Amino acid sequence: MAEVPGLLVSAPSSGTGKTTVMLGLLRALAEDGLAVQPFKSGPDYIDPAFHLAACGRPSFNLDGWAMGPRLWQGIAAQAAGAEICVAEGSMGLYDGVATCGQQGFGSSAETARAMGWPVVLVLDVSGQAQSAAATALGFRQYMPDLPFAGVILNRVASPRHERLTRLGMERAGLPVLGVLPRRGDLTLPERHLGLIQALEHPDLEAAIAGYADFLREHVDLAALRAAAAGHPLPEDAPPLPAPPAQRIALARDAAFSFTYPHLLEGWRAAGAEIQPFSPLADEAPAPDADLVWLPGGYPELHAGRLAAAETFRSGLLRHAETKPIHGECGGYMALGEGLIDKQGTRHRMAGLLGLVTSYEKRKFHLGYRRALLRAPMPGFGPGAALRGHEFHYSTILEQPDPPLAEVADADGAPVPETGSCRGRVTGTFFHLISAEESAACRDTSIKEVPTQTANRP
Repeated sequence: MAEVPGLLVSAPSSGTGKTTVMLGLLRALAEDGLAVQPFKSGPDYIDPAFHLAACGRPSFNLDGWAMGPRLWQGIAAQAAGAEICVAEGSMGLYDGVATCGQQGFGSSAETARAMGWPVVLVLDVSGQAQSAAATALGFRQYMPDLPFAGVILNRVASPRHERLTRLGMERAGLPVLGVLPRRGDLTLPERHLGLIQALEHPDLEAAIAGYADFLREHVDLAALRAAAAGHPLPEDAPPLPAPPAQRIALARDAAFSFTYPHLLEGWRAAGAEIQPFSPLADEAPAPDADLVWLPGGYPELHAGRLAAAETFRSGLLRHAETKPIHGECGGYMALGEGLIDKQGTRHRMAGLLGLVTSYEKRKFHLGYRRALLRAPMPGFGPGAALRGHEFHYSTILEQPDPPLAEVADADGAPVPETGSCRGRVTGTFFHLISAEESAACRDTSIKEVPTQTANRP
């Protein structure tokens, strides 16, 4: 079985600079001639596009709550042919949900332990010195069997600050792999759902190149490479999810961009033809498409242009007469009757579903979702149990169509975002990650992610 060593870049919390470290590390290793396989721990669907831009290889999510062991192995096997894996964690290292999923709680620590990837802990040490070591030591000891590479000190103010902070790390016995001076120009632009999309960054290439130069100057890349480790990749890994149709017209532009990479890779690997088109450019889906798939994104920022895109709208209407259409989150909103923007202006959407949403009345919706289908959805029949993730600020004002599914959060509490179905058109507010694996599909010889017991987050 092939072994591809890896690392997982994490932190005590969000906002500590791990994305800057991740992108700089990916680019620096790629510039050194390594085939680098990026991963994202958790359900974030924005970061993988930045990873691809940094090292030229598609990035895939690994999620301990939403994925069963067969899908996990299929995704892990995408590292075949790489020389090193680098994964980026979500939120803090041990942050997850309260209720165990098919494998675990969805924390980055679970991903690192399951894959055997040592953790590189990025610490924002601003406002402290030796005390940072107490934080790092707590993270090191909270899960004693977690592989641990060392720490990168970020936002260090001065040589004296570095010296004092290093003293604390030496006392705690924690390797310091790098020291990053404080700089105000190393942040990526953000909006209401986190980072802007990679395709919208005004000069992404220059930004990533700068991150790589910064890491080369202040991080021990040789020590990082030496610390990399990992479990062997599975032989004869299960295939990724099958496509819901042979020819899939996939909306792809700044308004519709969020589809999990493992789904697209599985569709392509199975021989499906993916036909991109741009609603913002007023393009209609290909007439010979078997299915139109509208991903999530930011339709609320482009509602006026979408309302004026008559070619796009008429193409959807024609397609829905004989063939299925599915929308996720932003795509679901675009299939509805209307979308109210931040200023309170209502814009006409496709009208294939009765959904009316408002971005003016903002409410944060975030979390894992489990859906039990009550009606068919492309690729799945009634009764199928799906796992996904919801992340948006829009509020439902009207949702008159029959519900597509019974939807609950990670703790089993029902949520009102049930999705809708009308004729051949379906939509959900959650982004699909996987279908639950039946007991018959669970190979007990497969190494699964260990669940936490005494140290549950």
